[in-house]
Amino acid sequence: MRNRTDTHRVALAVMPGAPIFEVAVPCEVFGIPRPDLVDPWYRLQVCATEPGAAVGPGFVVGGDAGLEELVTADTVIVPACTDVHEQQPAALVEAVREAHRRGARIASICSGAFVLAQAGLLDGRRATTHWMHADELARRYPRVRVDASVLYTQDDRIHTSAGTAAGIDLCIELVRQDHGTAVANELARRMVTPPHRAADQAQYMLGPVTDVAASTVADVADWALRHLGEPIRVRDLAARAHLSERQLTRRFLDVYGRNPGQWLVRERLRRAQELLERTELTVDAVAARCGFGTGAGLRAAFSRHLHTSPSEYRATWAA
Repeated sequence: MRNRTDTHRVALAVMPGAPIFEVAVPCEVFGIPRPDLVDPWYRLQVCATEPGAAVGPGFVVGGDAGLEELVTADTVIVPACTDVHEQQPAALVEAVREAHRRGARIASICSGAFVLAQAGLLDGRRATTHWMHADELARRYPRVRVDASVLYTQDDRIHTSAGTAAGIDLCIELVRQDHGTAVANELARRMVTPPHRAADQAQYMLGPVTDVAASTVADVADWALRHLGEPIRVRDLAARAHLSERQLTRRFLDVYGRNPGQWLVRERLRRAQELLERTELTVDAVAARCGFGTGAGLRAAFSRHLHTSPSEYRATWAA
């Protein structure tokens, strides 16, 4: 358990008719106390744009928090809006703009990006939304660099996610940035969801991925995760899958959005992050357990991919 002296306040903006899933995800991630992970956890306030706003098929928002609480929050989350073809509530747009001016972290889920765009917060920034709404976002807000190919984006204190389930990925990423990889991974396990999908993983596949192909890749990936400390080459993974290296690469790209070598480096880094946070192993020992060979290899990987060193990472996130 990691102790914090201040409670991070998260404001969830809710408009009448908002989809229930996109509203529920931040409530699940930030609204349930988890004193065995971090104490205090977050303080979630649901801020309705209208009193008694109903979301989804008949769920009424409780509580009496309004947009004034949103303005002073540490993090503001705007889930999917009701209609992307309409102007968003002016009071909400202004509150989000003011919260950002005061230094808040701002995040949107799915079509919530339209609120951020209307507030001018996405001008000149790379942002995403549900792929079905990406063209409309780009058409209405040409100053936004819309990228419909990714799960989520970050530009300074502005975060946007693609549709529906990508909101889970973004929320877990926010927890990871606040409390480290080990806490984020444990939260994901409790939510029975993958610990981390990279921001640049594709939103959707251009072609179908068969169950057999996905199963083959999953089996190979599971074996690799159990042997991260050993030398693993792409040809070894291909042989285990009874595929050519080209076939294996194509299937990894379809399922994980990256080639086998990139996937392997990412998983080794994740394992190293967790060991640095949760154990007192030396940097050399962590490197050996994660397949980087030596401490120098681990330091080089951290510098290239995480822009920090193992020692600095441990000092920041160790329990």
